[in-house]
Amino acid sequence: MLDRLRITGCFMCMVLVLGLPGCRSEGTEEVRELDEVRSSQEEAGDNAEEEVQDTEGKDTEETGRRQEMYVHVCGQVQRPGVYRLPAGSRVFEAVEAAGGMCEGADGSYLNQAEALSDGQQLYVPAAGEDIRSASGAKAGAEVKDDGRVDINTAAKEELMTLNGIGEARADSIIKYREEHGGFQSIEELKEVEGIKDGIFNKVKDQIKV
Repeated sequence: MLDRLRITGCFMCMVLVLGLPGCRSEGTEEVRELDEVRSSQEEAGDNAEEEVQDTEGKDTEETGRRQEMYVHVCGQVQRPGVYRLPAGSRVFEAVEAAGGMCEGADGSYLNQAEALSDGQQLYVPAAGEDIRSASGAKAGAEVKDDGRVDINTAAKEELMTLNGIGEARADSIIKYREEHGGFQSIEELKEVEGIKDGIFNKVKDQIKV
């Protein structure tokens, strides 16, 4: 009888001992699966955060572009040229960016409080200069009341009506005023390639700025 009990007890011990590793292995696998799920969730969260940051970066860049504009300031200003200004800037701010008006400028012609638009050309006339504002025309259009040609606004064909000014010299005049933002005086015409004192003396009474 004792021998049977001993055999039975040994058998039970063997079952328990052999069963424990299986239980431990199953528990370990469950822990590993849980860790993998958590790792996947954390990785997905990180990717989502990166996507949000990228989107925010793009939105900020596009917003920055919308908050800027470019304006061409020319005529009677200290530094004619194209300037980058904040969107919604006014005329007086563009003039200040160009160094302010020259001494002979006609500041009363401009509405200093007017809002500017992207790509606009702002022309500051000289005192006594004739300016006509027509629908669809740019500021600075020429007025032919005294028969003189405004070398800042005249078209190529009109420049060619001047004494000694042919097609090549007319092209040079237009190129010069585009690069320098216009002529500050009629004497500056002598700075144009192909125009020296001889040609200037022929046209000086026919032109104005």
